[in-house]
Amino acid sequence: MGEWGDAAAHGGRLRVRTLVTQRWLVLAGEALLLMAAGLGLGVHPPYPLCFGVIGAGAWINLLTGVASPGQRTLGDLEAAGQLAVDIVQITALMFLTGGTGNPFVLLLIAPVTLAAATLPVRHTLALAVLASLASLFLAFLALPLPGADGAAIVVSRPYRVAAAIANITGIALIAGYVRQAAAEAARMALALDVTQTVLSREQRLSALGALAAAAAHELGTPLATIAIVAKEMAREAPTAGVKEDAELLMAQADRCREILRRLTETPDKASDEVHERLSLRQLVQEVIEPHAGVKDVRVEAIVTGAAGTHAPDIQRMPEIIHALTSFVENAVDFAAAEVLVTARFDAETISVEVRDDGPGFAPEILAKLGEPYVTTRPGAEGSRTGHIGMGLGFFISKTLLERTGAVVTFQNGRPRGAIVSARWPRGRIEVGAE
Repeated sequence: MGEWGDAAAHGGRLRVRTLVTQRWLVLAGEALLLMAAGLGLGVHPPYPLCFGVIGAGAWINLLTGVASPGQRTLGDLEAAGQLAVDIVQITALMFLTGGTGNPFVLLLIAPVTLAAATLPVRHTLALAVLASLASLFLAFLALPLPGADGAAIVVSRPYRVAAAIANITGIALIAGYVRQAAAEAARMALALDVTQTVLSREQRLSALGALAAAAAHELGTPLATIAIVAKEMAREAPTAGVKEDAELLMAQADRCREILRRLTETPDKASDEVHERLSLRQLVQEVIEPHAGVKDVRVEAIVTGAAGTHAPDIQRMPEIIHALTSFVENAVDFAAAEVLVTARFDAETISVEVRDDGPGFAPEILAKLGEPYVTTRPGAEGSRTGHIGMGLGFFISKTLLERTGAVVTFQNGRPRGAIVSARWPRGRIEVGAE
């Protein structure tokens, strides 16, 4: 997972525009601080040298912006070199303004933080080491700041060393936090991309189902006509060859009707309008059907409702079907002997629960389920379906269901087993609900 995390952070490489903008902000801040020090604090650093350092940084930044298009992505080594230049520039300015006795030595953290968010680990570590060495250097070697009366402002050596250690600690902590956040953001972005791909596939499959139903409906009458005409031709055929051809035509028409019958064998796909709705019983049957024949595991479905409440028809949503099928697949993988899918409804809500009698979720990952790349699957070994999990299945399913308005929960049953449930307000998925 470490390699993946590095690749994730690396995926957001540094653009020229980002670097140039960040550098202008730092340079502008340095110039404003110098002016504020002289006007408001009575501190008089060597202005010509200080503004010379700032001017050198501005010249480098101007050349960088002019030489490269803003949208160009810097290579890893090039970006690290540019950030190293920033560290050297800040170090030179701090050397002229009191070293670590200057509280603004914390500016050294900025380039390392940017590297942590955009560069591989080795380049980030190299820049962190450079900034840390610069902090230590400034603790022992720096020009003193002259005060308003011309006397040097003396800062004790222990304080300067302590400030350097604090700066190094800040570099390590902030860079670490930023890198972790960048890696998590990249992981989440990739997982959401996979989720969108899955949803698009399910929507295409659903559209194909509706198209097949419409085709079967439209082709039924022409095929029946062909069969009748072919039968008349066979009965009145003048020769054996013509009769044989007519019988072949009837056989092929029957074959076409059989193919169309299989495409529309599910009652809820009889037409486009009906295809868009299904009962709760049809939903749970469709969800368990791919796993009904798994050896050694009994997969059952139950639909129950509150007394006096009519059973709802719900909208056919690819998100719901894919997610619940995925939950059932996971339950079948780890069940001892039984998986039970229960759909319940009352006047306000509709819920579907997938329960198995397996070992349940591992305690250490139960709280993390629904996050990307969290998995208890050891691989294909021991998996009845042969599915090799990467930890994306639960994340994708949970995300898809939440898009439909569901609240998804994961828990362990008593005395054993795992329970996954999804609950919707009836109005979110019921057909005809206001």
